[in-house]
Amino acid sequence: MWRDSAQPPPGVRFRGVARLALMGVGVLALGLSCVRRVPEDARVETTVYVARRIRTLDEERPEARALAVRQGRLVAVGTEREVREAAGDSARVVDLGNAVVVPGLVDAHAHLSGLGLSLTVARLEGARSVDEAVQRLVSAPSMSFQGDWLVGKGWDQNGWPGSAFPGRAELDARFPSTPVYLTRVDHHAAWVNGEALRRSGITRDTPDPAGGRILRDAKGEPTGVLVDNAMDLVSRRVPPPTDEQLQARLSAALERCAQVGLTGVHDAGMDLRTFRLLQTWDIAGRLPVRVYAMADGQGEERHTYLELGPYGGRHLEMKAVKLLLDGALGSRGAAMHEPYSDAPGETGLLLMEPEELEARTWAFMERGFQVGVHAIGDRANTYVVDTLIRAAAATGTQALRHRVEHVQILRPEDIQKLGAAGLVASVQPTHATSDMGWAEARLGAKRLEGAYAWKSLKNAGAVLALGSDFPIENPDVLAGLYAARTRQDAAGRPQGGWRPEERLTGEEALEGFTVGPAWASFAEGRRGQLKVGMDADFTALSVDPVEDEARKLVDATVVATVVDGREVYRAP
Repeated sequence: MWRDSAQPPPGVRFRGVARLALMGVGVLALGLSCVRRVPEDARVETTVYVARRIRTLDEERPEARALAVRQGRLVAVGTEREVREAAGDSARVVDLGNAVVVPGLVDAHAHLSGLGLSLTVARLEGARSVDEAVQRLVSAPSMSFQGDWLVGKGWDQNGWPGSAFPGRAELDARFPSTPVYLTRVDHHAAWVNGEALRRSGITRDTPDPAGGRILRDAKGEPTGVLVDNAMDLVSRRVPPPTDEQLQARLSAALERCAQVGLTGVHDAGMDLRTFRLLQTWDIAGRLPVRVYAMADGQGEERHTYLELGPYGGRHLEMKAVKLLLDGALGSRGAAMHEPYSDAPGETGLLLMEPEELEARTWAFMERGFQVGVHAIGDRANTYVVDTLIRAAAATGTQALRHRVEHVQILRPEDIQKLGAAGLVASVQPTHATSDMGWAEARLGAKRLEGAYAWKSLKNAGAVLALGSDFPIENPDVLAGLYAARTRQDAAGRPQGGWRPEERLTGEEALEGFTVGPAWASFAEGRRGQLKVGMDADFTALSVDPVEDEARKLVDATVVATVVDGREVYRAP
């Protein structure tokens, strides 16, 4: 079990209640010299990268012009002259021109399987009406079929006229005999047709499962929309993807990650089949980016993960588990203390009872896993924060850096409690800019004060680990940096930002995609900064994400992505 210090890493300038202390003799030793000469070995190539600016996030030397890479490590960081001298005359030199290099960008909450699915099946993101969504299904690619089931993802009724949930009738008109299963953009609701309901045995007499809801019409008939745990009634009938489909989807997802500048991904809830495939690829040296996997602690495979225990490979690790307590705000599944402002009779859903959450949390903590729990509504966040604090103290695992995933809507007292406990706040900046058009209608003005409250969480002492929750949001990390700094959409709305008091500075946003994820995955001292001796993971961008005008991030590009000293992406 990991008993690392529970304090954030040195030189990071986390701006919590107190400045955090330097820790670890090894890390201190790495920081003693920004530039040093390394032993020459003609058989091993050294590469020098030169750029307009290198943001190291190292407090001792925050900026440089060049760095040298050898055998996957940084062997020099400094001026071009210093680095060339340290690297030797035989070093290969790569001039990145006007690019700005930053520590490798990491998405701290994402779903590789979901991204692969979204890249290869019927995509409903951005559809402006039910009719447009159905038309996309008519021309769906062949990869959209699992067996004879048509699958797709990404619909969002909030962007349709009237914002009403769709129904089975629209699908039945075009697909009377083909079962259709379509997940909502947040993966917390499914839209299905009559054939899918028939094959799943769902009728007007089928009761709502615990933690789920079957939407029904005025006559009590299922409409074709299933929320949270009710989705399982149909999803378990969908044939699994073939081996070829799974490999193609994961390959597409990993390639996209490298293209958008990600050197690592924290996969929030990985099934065993995906883990085994990635494990095989990692052993063969075929993973282009690092994957910090969280075991799926929600289903029956959790028992296998408990038997296996934490795992560490080359580019693949599984030291964490992901649990879900509630649903999503968009489908009114987020568990709230008080009813929704736009649905007075509803308070959301708990996907498991608090007692079950506590039991699973204890079991995984005692097995040595970091525990991360999905919590969106304020009631869910209260349960999760209290459970993590209590269970960590009882099991003596505070050093496992337990996490709250999404941390979306909180009461002020829970923000302070989370921060004081040193929990990781795994938040996704683009969720705020996607939800801001309708969040107040769901929550009301008062509850909105504790929603998407990144700055408040940071000020309370929480470690921010930023991500996208792709494919629910776009994996483009530049969009995340922009949203974190501005709290605006790509068109610059609203002027001044939505609840601008919760904006992050450029440096805080960059730390959230670098230092924060490194800390949250026990990789501080190896990644998250650019210092001699650390892993050679870095991203080259066309803009400076800290000093350039935030608006430039909207049109910025990734110049290169380097993982373990190897270029896994280079812009044409």
